[in-house]
Amino acid sequence: MIHFFGDAANKVFAVQTTKEINPEDIAKLSWLFGNQSKIHMASIDAFFVGPRASMITPWSTNATEITQNMGISDILRIEEFISVAEGFQDFDPMLFQKFKALDQDLFTINIQPEPIIPIDNIAEYNT
Repeated sequence: MIHFFGDAANKVFAVQTTKEINPEDIAKLSWLFGNQSKIHMASIDAFFVGPRASMITPWSTNATEITQNMGISDILRIEEFISVAEGFQDFDPMLFQKFKALDQDLFTINIQPEPIIPIDNIAEYNT
């Protein structure tokens, strides 16, 4: 499940966990994110720019490790999303993407690999 912290008009932290977060850990996460409160919604309908679902950022790896050192367990991933206008395009599409909403499928990857193509003649294939 994904929990949101922050302010939907500015910056939101998405925290992916394996189970519900207890109130004590919510207070710790709120402090960690600069006293940003938990957003008690399953989804946030606004435009955001953040990392692609398929690319866990180094920031996320560090943030997740910090939460483990704080005694918070069951966190899989934490990412930061910045609120933007609908027409905003000034971001690197190789690393980031624009989201129409943040929801519970935020980190779900629905990509099937292409089937293997057998190649009998590499020279012919290259042309």
